[in-house]
Amino acid sequence: MANKGDTYTITLKEAHLKWGIHRYTFTRDRIYGEGYLLIPIKYARLYGLYNSNATGGKDVLGVNVFNCTSKDGSFNAQLKAQGCSKAGNQYAKQFSANDNLKAIGSWFLRIGAQVGDKVKITWTSQTDITIEHI
Repeated sequence: MANKGDTYTITLKEAHLKWGIHRYTFTRDRIYGEGYLLIPIKYARLYGLYNSNATGGKDVLGVNVFNCTSKDGSFNAQLKAQGCSKAGNQYAKQFSANDNLKAIGSWFLRIGAQVGDKVKITWTSQTDITIEHI
């Protein structure tokens, strides 16, 4: 479980900024405006960041759902840890806003995020996260 002060930084790639349209598969229609925050497997394991495979399909605050605000105050939503690198794996590979795949994409647009920019993800408690464009 992640604790206050735990942190990691990611470098944004096109897939993070344009999740809904920059795809390698055609399993669904392209959707403009979607974005996500990567969870490297190293940090998923270190901080116990699980997807719904680990929670029986339920949202559990502090396990696969976290309250999130941005350092600049322009983003406030719950983030859901989701996805996996191999079918059935319990470790999450990305954060998206819970029930709104466009929320992070909108934040990226507001802050002018570009490929190569960095985002710092920091836990302020076991259930709360701040994100910062650095």
